[in-house]
Amino acid sequence: MEITKPDFALFRDYLERVCGILLGDNKEYLVSSRLRSIMKEQGFTSLTELVKKLEMDSRLREKVVDAMTTNETLWFRDSHPFKILQDRLIPEICAKQKTLDIWCAAASTGQEPYSISMIIEEFKRSNPGKLTGEKIIGTDISSSALELAKNGVYDQLALGRGMPPDLLTRYFSKHENSWKVNANVAARIQYRMLNLLHSYSLLGRFDIVFCRNVLIYFSSDLKKDILTRIHGTLKPGGYLFLGASEALSGLPDLYEMVQCSPGIIYRRKG
Repeated sequence: MEITKPDFALFRDYLERVCGILLGDNKEYLVSSRLRSIMKEQGFTSLTELVKKLEMDSRLREKVVDAMTTNETLWFRDSHPFKILQDRLIPEICAKQKTLDIWCAAASTGQEPYSISMIIEEFKRSNPGKLTGEKIIGTDISSSALELAKNGVYDQLALGRGMPPDLLTRYFSKHENSWKVNANVAARIQYRMLNLLHSYSLLGRFDIVFCRNVLIYFSSDLKKDILTRIHGTLKPGGYLFLGASEALSGLPDLYEMVQCSPGIIYRRKG
């Protein structure tokens, strides 16, 4: 699929407007590879035709956003956030309450929320009775990714991307050529479709928010807006996790940096 510079500019502006994702320059190849099958299926010969149709067809729009936003993800990605969660944050929160509310703001196909839920199970095994009410909200803009997350079924290839063998045998059951997340891990997670550009008011309040490896796709103004609104979802003293390549700057009145060696997290001010 040949993409002209004007076509690419039009689609790039459209994508940023509807979901905040900012495509870099010279990413025509990425758009072409991800949208080729949709373009062929719809009989479009240019991105201009596609964008015109997207303005009127919400189902097609969802399909295109899905194709452009669904990324491969890992279990226990970067490892240290989960160690910080298990060794520092859960004990700290449990010292003052028996409930725990966590939001995963880019749940994708479920690896991060299930990883967090397994960490909670590990803590509860070692500390019986200290935590009795836990809830994880996993949100994503991709409906197809969320369907996979809700099913909680993964093949060996997907599980090979970071899943420790002992946790696999403890928290999954084998079904022919795949593995299904056990009910005790899945039960505390609710999955919801959410565009981070839209309102968070119906999500609730959280002790911890994971917003990792998603802000890199947004402009600096949108990042600031999202982080400001995430602050509004955090309970007093609540914590924010960002991705390894992401940093929080320009919001000193809202967050304070907490060095964890290794790793950095951010505590809600105010």
